[in-house]
Amino acid sequence: MNKVAMDGDRNVAGRVSLGDVIAQLGRHRPVFHSEADLQHSFARALWELSPDVHSRLEVPQRAEGKAEYLDLLCIGPSTRTAIEFKYFTRRWTGTVGTPAEDYALKGHAAADLARLHFVRDIARLERFCRRSDQNGLAVMLTNDASLWTPPGAGRGRTRDQEFRIHQGRELTGTLLWAEGAYTANACTLRGTYPIDWVPYSELDGPGGEFRYLAVSVSPPSDVADDSPSHA
Repeated sequence: MNKVAMDGDRNVAGRVSLGDVIAQLGRHRPVFHSEADLQHSFARALWELSPDVHSRLEVPQRAEGKAEYLDLLCIGPSTRTAIEFKYFTRRWTGTVGTPAEDYALKGHAAADLARLHFVRDIARLERFCRRSDQNGLAVMLTNDASLWTPPGAGRGRTRDQEFRIHQGRELTGTLLWAEGAYTANACTLRGTYPIDWVPYSELDGPGGEFRYLAVSVSPPSDVADDSPSHA
C-alpha cells in the first residue's frame, strides 16, 4: 500500500480523507508564508472538497481546569476533527503557486524545540478529544530534512532524544527531556503513534523539498458522549 493510501485512512470530520485535503491544498499552494497561512489555506481546501464541513480557527478548549486554544476545529454533520498545525521551515526563496507568489521563508534554527512542540500538540489533542464523535490530527509541514532523517549512528544523545520524530520512529509513554533533567518539558502520551513522513512538494533550490507528518489521535475507549471539549 502506498503512503497516500495509508494516509487516506485518516478522515476529517467523517467526510473527507486527510490525504485528499492535502492533495487539494498542494495543487495551488506548494508552500506557505506562515503557519497561519497554512491553517487558513487548509480550511479553504477542506471546504472545496466538502462544503458541509464548517471550519473554526483558534477555538477555545477547556481541559484540566484551564482554557487552551485549538488551531482548527472541523465540524461535520455527525463528527468533528480537532487539528493542530506546525510549520517549521529552513530558508527558501522562490516564486511558485497558483497564482504565482514570491516567497521568502525564514530559517527556524531550533529543530529540537520543533520536535518538543509537535509532541506537545499530540498530548494536547489527547486532552481535547474527549468525546466519542471527535478525533484529532497533529500535522507538521516542513522543508527541514533533519526532522524526518534518522540521526547518524555515531551521534551522541541530545536533550530531545526521546522527542525525535524521524521516519520510522514510534512515540508512546512518558518522554523525558534531557533524560529528565528538565521536568517541565516531560510529556506523557496515552496512545502509541508511528511516525510516517509523506512527500508534499518538490521546489527548486536548497530547502525545496517539503514533507508532512500527520499523527491521528482517537478518543479514549471509555470516553463519555456528553463530555464537551470546547468552550
